[in-house]
Amino acid sequence: MSQKSYRVIQWATGTVGKVSLRHFIENPAFELVGVLVTNPEKVGKDAGELVDLPPTGVLATNDVEAIIALDADCVLFAPMLQDIDMVCRLLSSGKNVVSTIGPFFTTDFSKAEVEQLEAAAQEGGVSFHGCGIHPGFIGDIMPMTLTRLMDRIDRIQVFEIANKLVSPSVYIEFMGFGLTPEELSARPNCMEYAMPTFGESMAMVLAGLGKQVENLTEKHEIALARNDIAYPGGVIRAGTVAGQHWEWTMWTEGKPLLLYHLYYVMGEDMEPNWGLGATSRHRIVFEGNPEFEMTLTASPDAEGKHPFLGIIWTALLGATAIPQVCDAKPGVLTHFDLGVVRPQGLIR
Repeated sequence: MSQKSYRVIQWATGTVGKVSLRHFIENPAFELVGVLVTNPEKVGKDAGELVDLPPTGVLATNDVEAIIALDADCVLFAPMLQDIDMVCRLLSSGKNVVSTIGPFFTTDFSKAEVEQLEAAAQEGGVSFHGCGIHPGFIGDIMPMTLTRLMDRIDRIQVFEIANKLVSPSVYIEFMGFGLTPEELSARPNCMEYAMPTFGESMAMVLAGLGKQVENLTEKHEIALARNDIAYPGGVIRAGTVAGQHWEWTMWTEGKPLLLYHLYYVMGEDMEPNWGLGATSRHRIVFEGNPEFEMTLTASPDAEGKHPFLGIIWTALLGATAIPQVCDAKPGVLTHFDLGVVRPQGLIR
């Protein structure tokens, strides 16, 4: 295991980027050399100030060319939306890139982007890795790891249940909560590419099990608020969208082998209720022989509530993979290529 310090750049400092930025500042395995921000109010501020830490001497900038010119081992790329051309520029400049927004695995949907990334990585002599909590971990490397406990697999179901009333975020507005059902169906859907993106995780599992993808289907359900629901960002009015359930099913050999469920809810005062309870969690259910399930959730906070850790986990899954991505051979790396990631600097 390498003991060297990795020179890193944090690209974007939103909800995910702030977590990884703090990790880089506090973890001796990393040396922060650059921070790219898109908010003009953050330009010129010390990186430490952005995450309530002492000064680091590294000032945030929105100058892309200055960032590309930096001498760095890796960029943690965490904007709200993907920019493959920019990632390729970073790779071509000789910087490894870990992206929290994929792509995660080669499918018909992602093939062109993966080929573009592979060419840029080879040009720069570096590597690219896409990961996150879901997609990028709970729906691919975690179930693949647990399949070793199975004698026969009939079906695998993966659940992400996020109570956004307990853990508010920008995704409340982004996903259309508080709209009427008519408004939600009429506007451009922010989840338009969710099915093929989650499909990358599903395809990775099928590939690991030696099977081919035959079909991928989608179902979307909504729940409406029974009463007004107040949260720090506003109010979800009675009769508007307070819960959404996305279900994606991947078929192989004529059967639904993988089902992924994404439940985002604003508490429990909605109809239908779905019986989820108030706890945010990730859950994987294995059907076959033997049958078992795994639930992953945050420990209760001071109020006894279980916050949703998806944002934090997304950032840390990217940050902790950086040493092995930097030390790997050039190219696009999936979880299969990285093997068992060995995080550095966590005991401090």
